[in-house]
Amino acid sequence: MTKLPLQIKQTLRLHLVVRLLLLTLILVTGAAFAAPLPKLKVSDNHRFLVTESGQPFFWLGDTAWELFHRSSREDADRYLADRAKKGFTVIQAVALAEMDDLNGRNFYGHRALCDKDPTRPDVKDGLQNDYWDHVDYVVAKANSLGLYVAFLPTWGDKWNKKWGVGPEIFNATNAETYGRWLGARYRDAGVVWVLGGDRPIENDDQREVIRAMARGLREGDGGAHLITFHPPGGHGSAEWWQGEDWLDFNMRQNGHVAEFTGRYDQTHADYERTPIKPVLDGEPIYEDHPISFKAPELGISLASDVRRPLYWDLFGGACGHTYGHQAVWQFFDPKRFEPINAPLMPWFEAINQPGAAQMQHAKNLLLSRPFLTRVPDDSVIVTDTVSNSIPGAGRYRFVATRDSEGTYAMVYAPVGRTFKVRMEAIKNSPVKAWWFNPRDGKAILIGKFDNKGERKFIPPDVGETLDWVLELDAAAKHYPRPGTGIFAK
Repeated sequence: MTKLPLQIKQTLRLHLVVRLLLLTLILVTGAAFAAPLPKLKVSDNHRFLVTESGQPFFWLGDTAWELFHRSSREDADRYLADRAKKGFTVIQAVALAEMDDLNGRNFYGHRALCDKDPTRPDVKDGLQNDYWDHVDYVVAKANSLGLYVAFLPTWGDKWNKKWGVGPEIFNATNAETYGRWLGARYRDAGVVWVLGGDRPIENDDQREVIRAMARGLREGDGGAHLITFHPPGGHGSAEWWQGEDWLDFNMRQNGHVAEFTGRYDQTHADYERTPIKPVLDGEPIYEDHPISFKAPELGISLASDVRRPLYWDLFGGACGHTYGHQAVWQFFDPKRFEPINAPLMPWFEAINQPGAAQMQHAKNLLLSRPFLTRVPDDSVIVTDTVSNSIPGAGRYRFVATRDSEGTYAMVYAPVGRTFKVRMEAIKNSPVKAWWFNPRDGKAILIGKFDNKGERKFIPPDVGETLDWVLELDAAAKHYPRPGTGIFAK
């Protein structure tokens, strides 16, 4: 505690000069800085994230856990430009990451902390001289491209060494100090704080570490940013923190499995919890990842395996979704790093895998209709005599969402199987029907129908494992072609 007054002085000094440092970085490094990103908040109905002016914010994240630690500035520029071009809105990265960064160094040979002490970030005078200068650059670059950074102060093995490199360095006292320092340093940046880091809460000491870090962040940034918690696989932040005031929205890690039941259906279970909070899946199965970590039995995932959870989660009530790639999260480069869980290619090739580009189609689809009135509702789908076919199970589960005002409904069909819907989900006739292609974002007009009874629809690729979305609109609303245009509210 004797170090605390000095740390506070350092924090205040850094906060006062941060704008000058960032401005100088523009001249020194060529980083382009746009106007500050809008602050984010929870919507009035507590189901979604919105900007400070109330406009819908669609969280389309990418897991770049090792971005701060393993990338050069040129690497970061290339990666972030690609993700911005592909329609992502959030980049998830960790300050004290998993890959031994307490003992090792970043790309430029800089360490994060002095003597592994969270109250002593290794900060040096001048620009581009320390670990945190690089983090500053990456955050600013992301923000300039319209990307928020979901900023994890630390990976979980630094406070709960269930696995990973460690060591455990946090307690309730130094976690609050570290949080206060981070909060002040990035008070004006476009970030969302993500506590945790792939670890469960197993005892009161761990619980207090997380609470203390949340207090520190709130004090440091003045409450400027949202806070959530990244849980271990198969779990959600709600299990430990649902009633806590600091938890603004829930994050799940449904994990690296390909089946609906027992994992992706849990997004809707968290949607139903009280008090009501937005929920999203911050780590579903990655593209080109060993399915359930059992590659010899189940193989390696494909783009279709990451598209299904995208629509399962969103139609189940999620306010957004996160994508990941097995090579990208670790910034795998065979010339620099040992592979983790068998990546198939280096990160700079993996950014071009098809699943990454296909994520934006779901975002564009949902934003082309009123967003803040959307609710999950599988009752739109008529259950077949053989329920395992419709609404299905495993990788073949059908799910539905609709507007609470009855102006539109959507059904996700993961396979080309004939199904029926209840047309009265749309309040007024006629109903305009479309097929929306999740692979290329294009829509095909089917026709107009009465909003009465049950109607059969046959996907364009019958019998194939190709997914489609059925879009039903109240024709009187004159909604644009699905996936084009944006409704403000």
